[in-house]
Amino acid sequence: MTGVESGPDGLPAREPESVPEHEPESVPEHETVGGPVPVLRATGLDVLRLSGVRATGHHGVFDHERRDGQEFVVDVVVHLDTSPAASGDDLGETVHYGVLAEELVAAVERDPVDLIETLAERLAGVVLAHRAAVSTEVTVHKPGAPITVPFGDVSITISRERA
Repeated sequence: MTGVESGPDGLPAREPESVPEHEPESVPEHETVGGPVPVLRATGLDVLRLSGVRATGHHGVFDHERRDGQEFVVDVVVHLDTSPAASGDDLGETVHYGVLAEELVAAVERDPVDLIETLAERLAGVVLAHRAAVSTEVTVHKPGAPITVPFGDVSITISRERA
């Protein structure tokens, strides 16, 4: 042996490398209602999810669907920048999800259409009418669809962005 110690992997042990001390970068602060918080840079858009919104609509191609109606379930994903709302603790700078839920229900309950694709397009327009919304994904579920074989769900998902 040559007097060189070996490490656990059988190779000669090495001196640990010196790691320079790192000073954390100074992060500017921004005043909010709750006090100063660091100003952070967004890496992309934020996501608001609203799932399982239920409403009765009279959509479909069959007379009984138009006459009797059925339950539709709506899921939406809203892409937006929430930093203006967060920094000012201001509901007016984001999408008010309670209001959005009510608007989605009203859109399902009005004016029957034949296709869930058409209904999804209408709902995407409701989402994008909110100033803070940049883009959206809307899923319309039709769990009571008139399908002659056993099934769990039928749905359509569309993605739309502000023009």
